[in-house]
Amino acid sequence: VQLQASGGGLVQAGGSLRLSCAASGRTFSNYAMGWFRQPPGKEREFVAAISRGGSTTDYADSVKGRFTISRDNAKNTLYLQMSGLKPEDTAVYYCAARVKNALSNRIGEYGYWGQGTLVTVSS
Repeated sequence: VQLQASGGGLVQAGGSLRLSCAASGRTFSNYAMGWFRQPPGKEREFVAAISRGGSTTDYADSVKGRFTISRDNAKNTLYLQMSGLKPEDTAVYYCAARVKNALSNRIGEYGYWGQGTLVTVSS
């Protein structure tokens, strides 16, 4: 499956942004999905995950209550709605896919990755 993330940009602290990840090449609903991010100078970290059908989700503690992961299997698209953004949310955000339906926060368990989209939150 090929993944194309989009929707990043510059936003003020407290603002909102919605990221999208368009999937192609394989049946999107066969993959559990995740969002990861890599802040400047830091390692890539888990943000959120969603099951194949969208009924189960998981979030990093740092984004719980502020970010919402969702998917539209009819449109082959994954979303990340971000609100209450903070400067520490500044990062390149990546979408990723894994064949197994169980949610995972481990980078190594995702076999397919998008190219990343930059989110910059100004204070």
